[in-house]
Amino acid sequence: MPTRTARTAWNGTLEAGSGQVELTSSGVATFDVSFPKRAAEEAGGTTSPEELIAAAHSSCYAMQLSALVAEAGGTPQSLDITADVSLGPDTVGFKLTGIKLTVRAEVDGLDADGFAKVAQAAKETCPISKALTGVDITLDAALD
Repeated sequence: MPTRTARTAWNGTLEAGSGQVELTSSGVATFDVSFPKRAAEEAGGTTSPEELIAAAHSSCYAMQLSALVAEAGGTPQSLDITADVSLGPDTVGFKLTGIKLTVRAEVDGLDADGFAKVAQAAKETCPISKALTGVDITLDAALD
């Protein structure tokens, strides 16, 4: 399996500095990052590690869920997944305080209970979920 790479160039201190994170493997984009905007309610045109984790988690979960729906005999028509990643204080610095996965789906061939079981299994087996076992991950999954 391949290895993917991202790179960050940072200048200055935590409080006054800023940087850019580059999605190196794909070459798709480069995004601005700064700690003051990371800690603020409004991102102001910059991304953060938490937003990038949310993107990774929601996309990974979508792939895993679509695979497990098919394995259970269903056909995913549409999956809408949101990952909310929260940052908070820790004894030293900061930590991720929780991740909420919200799923709304149109799936043929599975009832609400069957979908709920598959959605939970996807949460437990998605590679990003596995990597983030130190963070409380909650799931709100329902069929549309």
